[in-house]
Amino acid sequence: MTTSSSDQASLLVRIADALDRLAPPPAPTSDWVSHPAYVWTGETARPVDRLDAPALVLLRGIDDQKQRVANNIERLAAGHAAHDMLLWGSRGMGKSALLRAAMLAAQQVHPGQIALVQVAQEALSGVTGLFATLGKVDRRFLVFIDDLGFEEGDGSGPRLLRSWLEGGVEARPANVRLAVTSNRRAIVSRSMSEQDDPINPRDAVDDRLALADRFGLSIGFHNCDQDAYLAIIEGYARQYGLEWEQGDALEWSRRRGARSGRVAWQYVNELAGRAGKSI
Repeated sequence: MTTSSSDQASLLVRIADALDRLAPPPAPTSDWVSHPAYVWTGETARPVDRLDAPALVLLRGIDDQKQRVANNIERLAAGHAAHDMLLWGSRGMGKSALLRAAMLAAQQVHPGQIALVQVAQEALSGVTGLFATLGKVDRRFLVFIDDLGFEEGDGSGPRLLRSWLEGGVEARPANVRLAVTSNRRAIVSRSMSEQDDPINPRDAVDDRLALADRFGLSIGFHNCDQDAYLAIIEGYARQYGLEWEQGDALEWSRRRGARSGRVAWQYVNELAGRAGKSI
């Protein structure tokens, strides 16, 4: 029994249709020029229509850090030379909020010229591909890696960062800068100092310390004192029309066991709830 050419063609069409159904759909192409921010998943980017950030004037107790970060992002937005940044130090002192706030301020001065791209730590391996894509876009980008830290035995993460920062073949393109936040300046795992390497346990620590030195700006954030904590609350309370008492604010920090920008904001949120307001 012979098969006609029309039957063969029909069979090939059915096979092609079946293969198309089995194959995963192609990843959607990201629009890198229309949004203020993006979230990189490792393969694709999810656009963010509105960058949620406080006004720079509301960030108190970190005046020096604020000026340095804002100036650097402003330079990047304007197309001038700018640094990669490592923001390190105490939890809750506004590292991430400052980056978002400075980015929002730069976008208002240079509309459409710069965007924030946040990368989750689990998506780090896809950042090289992200750089290859962003390098072809006529726009500036700040690639933001929040709360970075490395686990024991993780050698790939530090190597990737060094490659991106040192001008290797996988280095970030000229229109992109990195901003990394970490609770530890050396980006060293908590037990790194207790390594049981019989050859030289200090080498691993030195390797991580050297990584921090590769950022053009390395900016420390430290626990705020009582006056700074109260000043943060006062600024937010005035902005949102909230009444507050110093003793109550201090009692809130004692119950939380810390004084920081985050604890101050949580207290302001409590004040707004008591007053029946939204912020």
